[in-house]
Amino acid sequence: MVLRMEGAVFQKNFNCKGMIMAVFKLSVKLPMQAIVLVAFSMVLLSCGGKYSDCAETTNEYPNIFPDYAGVTVPVNIAPLNFDIKGAEHVEAVVELDGKQVMEVVGEKAVEFPEKEWKSLLGKAAGKTLDVKVSEWSKKHPGGISYRPFSVSVSKDSIDTWIAYRLVPPGYELWNRMGIYQRNIENFKQETIIKNSQNHGGCVNCHSFCNYSPKNWLFHARGKGGSTVITLDGDTRKLPIEKLGPKKSATYPFWHPSGKFVAFSSNLTRQTFYGISRDKIEVFDMNSDLIIYDVKANSVLTDPRFCGSADWETFPAFSPDGKYLYMCVAHLGLDEQQRQMMQAHFEKMKYALIRVPFDANTGKLGDRVDTVYSPSRHGGSVSLPRISPDGRYVMFTKADCATFPIQHVEADLKMIDLNSMKFVNTDVINSPYSDSYHSWSSNGRWVVFSSRRVDGKYTRLFFSHCDAAGRFTKPFMLPQKNPEQNGELLYAYNIPEFIKSPVRLDREKTAELFRVK
Repeated sequence: MVLRMEGAVFQKNFNCKGMIMAVFKLSVKLPMQAIVLVAFSMVLLSCGGKYSDCAETTNEYPNIFPDYAGVTVPVNIAPLNFDIKGAEHVEAVVELDGKQVMEVVGEKAVEFPEKEWKSLLGKAAGKTLDVKVSEWSKKHPGGISYRPFSVSVSKDSIDTWIAYRLVPPGYELWNRMGIYQRNIENFKQETIIKNSQNHGGCVNCHSFCNYSPKNWLFHARGKGGSTVITLDGDTRKLPIEKLGPKKSATYPFWHPSGKFVAFSSNLTRQTFYGISRDKIEVFDMNSDLIIYDVKANSVLTDPRFCGSADWETFPAFSPDGKYLYMCVAHLGLDEQQRQMMQAHFEKMKYALIRVPFDANTGKLGDRVDTVYSPSRHGGSVSLPRISPDGRYVMFTKADCATFPIQHVEADLKMIDLNSMKFVNTDVINSPYSDSYHSWSSNGRWVVFSSRRVDGKYTRLFFSHCDAAGRFTKPFMLPQKNPEQNGELLYAYNIPEFIKSPVRLDREKTAELFRVK
């Protein structure tokens, strides 16, 4: 129930149904101001007046979940609903410029009304909200008032939609997965495609050209599977293996012109461990670079990065289209040793290189620059992502190989491409895996997957990045029911910002996967 009184909003979640019905019956006989006063009084009386004064006050911050204390959020984010474990009643008072602008109460959780929240953020853009939380529980029957925490509201907006894959974290149930999209201005999640539409085969590796669903693709494995590409809204199968040197296509990345897509061609294996810090390891037996020419419908290769002794993976074009970045490892193994990669994957240390790219011909230049060297800095690089202004490259660093999402030690790192110096990213990392990151279209936000909540499931987190490359404390993707953040038994991976939702024709998609 939402009550408005002197500009404040009171969100009612606990059971006072009899009182609420009484208010509705009165509504036909009383003017609006009287209705509001009566409703508010009856709610307080029916609940024993718990929300008047607290018996205790503490200088500690409230233990809310998700943790939104001290975060910076975009002006168009969904309400930051939260709960307090063990609480029976919770009250949140929000202040802006020293004035109370909103009050929300509920059982266990605080759920801000979406319309009022949106209006509030619009007024708070470039300013800071102060949130005072009070809790009533068995431990604090008289109520305890906590130290107010701040939420900074950035004027920098964020792309309205994100696309991601939801998959069981152990990958044993890989046949229960899908690619989804979420409007992050509210709580609307939609299915793009589930693997039930693909005969239970894996659906993965989605990639968008310039944040647009008009040109994008994903991979569908199994019966009737293929790379599926959408060009100017027209969706079709793309038989990459039949176009070039009979190589598969994974980890796609679009050239900003939309004329090319870079892939790595990976022969991948995975190993499950019964006793190990990292339960799963994915590694390549070999991998090469291929480039798909969209207009010519052909595959281009370069002998330096195809069929050599090196492993190339995770290609990424620079936003200006002049460079192609990729991760490269060199082990010098013979064929017999390659067949025993399970015994050698810990030696796989991937460097980050970049090569000039000619968008007129689709050819790579002669010069090869090493951006990150494992021999100098240690570890192994995965998933390079260049900021939209071309200044920064963010990547994941793990001890070895190319499956950082399953490496506890995996962290997000960033290099300033102007100075070739590291940028401090400590604030966005955690003791658990942080990976699968993407930039917003304005370059002011990053989204990434992190296991920091429980060490098992990846959740999506956002952080603001200013012009100097400084990050803010990450905040979790808001959910209408805050408990859902902890209860969802699926892992988020490969989040990508998009400017509008994907619209796949279900009948046409079903026809694409039909086995004849």
